[in-house]
Amino acid sequence: MAASLSRLHHISLHVTNVDKIAHELVSKFKFNLFVARLTEKSKQLAFRKGAAVFVVNERPLNGVTLSSKSNIQTGIKNDKDPQCLYDVNPHYSVDTASNVCFEVENVERSFKSLRNIGCDFLVPPTEVCDEKGIVTYSVVKSIVGNVNHTLIDTSKYKGSFLPGFQEVENVTENGTPVSERTESSCPVTHFDHITYACPRRCTPQVMSWYERHFGFHRFFIDSNEDVDEGYVLNTEGIGLRLTAMEYWKCSQTGIKLPFTDDKQPDCKFVIAESLPDQGSNQVDTFLEQHGGPGIQHIGLYTQDIVSTAQTMGRAGVHFFSPPPAYYTKVCLTPSPWHPMAHPQTEPLEDLIGISNMVGKQQEIEDAGYDPQMLSQHSILLDTDLRQVQTDPSCQTTDTQKKRYLLQVFTKPIFSEDTFFLELIERRGASGFGEGNIKALWRSVQANMDTERAD
Repeated sequence: MAASLSRLHHISLHVTNVDKIAHELVSKFKFNLFVARLTEKSKQLAFRKGAAVFVVNERPLNGVTLSSKSNIQTGIKNDKDPQCLYDVNPHYSVDTASNVCFEVENVERSFKSLRNIGCDFLVPPTEVCDEKGIVTYSVVKSIVGNVNHTLIDTSKYKGSFLPGFQEVENVTENGTPVSERTESSCPVTHFDHITYACPRRCTPQVMSWYERHFGFHRFFIDSNEDVDEGYVLNTEGIGLRLTAMEYWKCSQTGIKLPFTDDKQPDCKFVIAESLPDQGSNQVDTFLEQHGGPGIQHIGLYTQDIVSTAQTMGRAGVHFFSPPPAYYTKVCLTPSPWHPMAHPQTEPLEDLIGISNMVGKQQEIEDAGYDPQMLSQHSILLDTDLRQVQTDPSCQTTDTQKKRYLLQVFTKPIFSEDTFFLELIERRGASGFGEGNIKALWRSVQANMDTERAD
């Protein structure tokens, strides 16, 4: 029996230098540091932007002692403060995003159900309490590399986050909290999707594991996607297989983020594999530098991607840039690294990575955007023409209205070519920008090739 999940609670990062990542999340990505847990053994900081919460964990090195204001009690036989509360230390040699925490209605019941069908638990049901209530959690190992899932019940807790974390005073400028000043210019609201980089031909096992244990269902990225093969791009310089899964939104066990209206967004999971015929690429690089499969990137949903990218760009965030020809009708002077700079026999649309190159500029303008503005911030736009599902409980009212998706990738935020973030704005679109995938792939690959050359 699958565990009954209520919502995505937070995502954990494990890093060697929490202060560096904390500075970048606050100063560049405009997250708000709102609670912290400091003990003699560990340092855990939580950052929030809308409903998106990152917990950044650092293990003290060389006997460094951290100040502590925490008063933690556990419900198991252990009086000592855990080194990494609500998680486990992955003992990884590189920085990594390795825990996706889900809220559940009953941790003990979920533990028993999952253990009975073979799940490996790293932490059994454990109670943590302070003066504001009790939280119960356990940690289960996933089938994907170093990824774990904390299952947590906060129904009996009235604090701002979790027991053991202390509130942090907001930084202010002229009496106004800095976090409030960036709400309108950087309106990130929640996690849109999480992408795993995995070895070849492991997708069926991953899909099966999440379906059996968490009730995930297949989400088709493209209307012509093969049921068994997934969404495949296998052309010159690009060898990629993408397969997506989601919570069954019309079921009782679907994820429900803490939004007050009925249009509650879901967080999808995407599995990315490389294909063997196109040589080494960014998925292979992740697997090599990360030391195995794991979370490659996380999509941050924003209500205004132009404003968000502009704000983050001014603060120092670097984005991957597609070929300039992406935004124009023709490509006369391609970049030297782009396949068009070399003799090819491929169709022009395959080289540029869009389904209708001639109409891309018009497509952008029809959506109400200035191609030059999108180009300035490296933002890509794709039209989602798929029909809405016929299920009346899941469909929208206007099935013929054009739906758009806009997206941009940041460069890696760790020192290795591993984990990065994506900004995504959905104007009715539910996919992942199928018309943009080639351009995004090539922009990331070009950056990696340039770094190797240097």
